[in-house]
Amino acid sequence: MRILLSTYGSRGDVEPLAALGVALQAHGVAVRVSAPGDAEFAALLARAGVPLAPAFAPVREWAKKMMRRSRSASPESRARLISGQAAEIVARQYEALAAAAEGCDAVVAFGLFPSCAAARLVAEQRGMRYMLGTFCPVWLPSPHNRPHEYPSHPLPSGVTDNRLLWEMDIRTKNALFGEAINGHRASLGLPPVQNVRDYVYGNTVLLACDPMLGPWLPSDLIDVVQTGAFILPDERPLPDGLKAFLDAGPPPVYAGFGSIAVARQAGRAAIEAIRAKGLRAVIAHGWAELGLIDDVDDCFAIGEVNQQTLFGRVAAVIHHGGAGTTVAAARAGAPQVIVPQIGDQPYWAKRAAELGIGAAHDGPVPTTGSLSAALDVALAPKVRVRASEVAAEVHADGADAAAKWLADALSRP
Repeated sequence: MRILLSTYGSRGDVEPLAALGVALQAHGVAVRVSAPGDAEFAALLARAGVPLAPAFAPVREWAKKMMRRSRSASPESRARLISGQAAEIVARQYEALAAAAEGCDAVVAFGLFPSCAAARLVAEQRGMRYMLGTFCPVWLPSPHNRPHEYPSHPLPSGVTDNRLLWEMDIRTKNALFGEAINGHRASLGLPPVQNVRDYVYGNTVLLACDPMLGPWLPSDLIDVVQTGAFILPDERPLPDGLKAFLDAGPPPVYAGFGSIAVARQAGRAAIEAIRAKGLRAVIAHGWAELGLIDDVDDCFAIGEVNQQTLFGRVAAVIHHGGAGTTVAAARAGAPQVIVPQIGDQPYWAKRAAELGIGAAHDGPVPTTGSLSAALDVALAPKVRVRASEVAAEVHADGADAAAKWLADALSRP
């Protein structure tokens, strides 16, 4: 059997698929991963020994273009902008995946909804098995949680019935993505689908997050298999300069914000808040290319690094709430301060606070004062103790569990 794993997103979307690819190969399944062809992802997959079939565009390049478009769009035109972006992704990703799927028996798709729609179309055209995967339960229909709220389609105020809201979610996704998906179906000579959400979700969804951090409560609205988070073991040593910095003093606080819009402002606020506690800082460059704000030797700036090792040596982790960073910090037993912005990030911030392993920052724009208050929570001794307790219960075998399940499920008629 040969399986195509597809995603379009950032490192938090690509690295788990590398882990799943390694696990599938260990079970005798041939695998290739379609992911953005950015150099960092190519290097990551090469290190894992999993073949890369590049997606339609490098994601950094694409994200910058989309951010420029979004900044110039009026609130009234935002829905049209999303629909236009979706149409471009579906068409271009369909071409990329049609080539990547050559010789494959099945495709398992993660990432952006239009990218997954393209994967479903390729599978339908070629008679391949298809399955959707996701890294957070908040994306899945359930009476226990509300749907994701799109800025152009806010959820109606006063409606508390989650079942009704998920019915509305079907209409929202039809409005945002229906034209893109059905337009491409028409170009392929296929009839339109009336419910694009359920078309893309398919029959069974693979939920790849840790049951302790992101538990799935049974839902009669969708069939879900939760396997645990996909974690790629990282054996790389820390850079010599970083190791020397860690060895030279007490554990620092790590701050990294990925590609979020307020990353530059958040980086400065983080350094100032950390210093106000008399602590040292490790600052991750990230997509915003954060750096030091002066030449004082209590801060150290890093690029891409082995988080699994680093997080075991820090006093706390300040981050934006990506699923991958959240589980990495939780496995390391590091208290967290999460500054959520979009997507599933508010969910992970809420879960860290509920579990007692960190603080959810109040609001999307951090200041020195707001981060200082959140650090007061995260650095409390009881939070460190609780983070250590939770670390012992976070599973590391989610990719292996998913590989076994997929190998069996996708081989059945």
